[in-house]
Amino acid sequence: MKIKSLLFLLSFVFVLFMVSCKSSTTDKTAEEAVEEEVVEEVWTSLFDGETSTGWRGYNQESFPEAGWEIVDGTLHCIGSGRGEAGGQGGDIITDKKYKWFELQLEWKIAEGGNSGIFYLAQEKPDQPIWKSSPEMQVVDNERHPDARDSTHQAGSLYDLIAAIPQNAKPAGEWNQAKILIYKGLVEHWQNGEKVVEYHLWTQDWNNMVLASKFSEYPDFVEPAEEGYIGLQDHGDDVWYRNIKIKVLE
Repeated sequence: MKIKSLLFLLSFVFVLFMVSCKSSTTDKTAEEAVEEEVVEEVWTSLFDGETSTGWRGYNQESFPEAGWEIVDGTLHCIGSGRGEAGGQGGDIITDKKYKWFELQLEWKIAEGGNSGIFYLAQEKPDQPIWKSSPEMQVVDNERHPDARDSTHQAGSLYDLIAAIPQNAKPAGEWNQAKILIYKGLVEHWQNGEKVVEYHLWTQDWNNMVLASKFSEYPDFVEPAEEGYIGLQDHGDDVWYRNIKIKVLE
């Protein structure tokens, strides 16, 4: 009788132990699921690696039929061999406008190539995107003649502020880029280092822009608080991937 009672007690304890373990495992899985859900809510992918969903041509209703392709998980701008004059697809932009955000992506440029990442861009007929949009430069520093000017090198605020330190990887290698915009503060990050910082709508901004070639373009002198993100077709091969955004509002 005592043996049966002991066996029953041991069985009961075992069942309680298993239920406790299962509950603990379930709770842990639930916590992990919540964390994953939060991450997914914070960061939004702007490119799924397989389709052009979320992108269209600048001043176009759809994604360009030529000049751009989706290949091996990248958005690839197909080089024409004629530089900017030979761009077949034109610049592409996001379907949505963004205000305060952190943008992250990776880019790779062909030898001698040139491109750029636009932000706060406005879409106006008969006006190129660069007349309203600051640009983070994407370029082969070693070979493209334009990169002889430090403000035209990779990571720079194009033609205005040089990226320091200049840490771009050689043509053919992937670079990490981050652009942060919050209440006028703008930061460019390249391969894990902050390389540019400035403040929109300030006297320093006005002085800098009015002394540049952009002084003729009102939409650049006074950038909009909300705009499109764009990728430039400069007629050269360039690849973009892992494009995601975190809205900071």
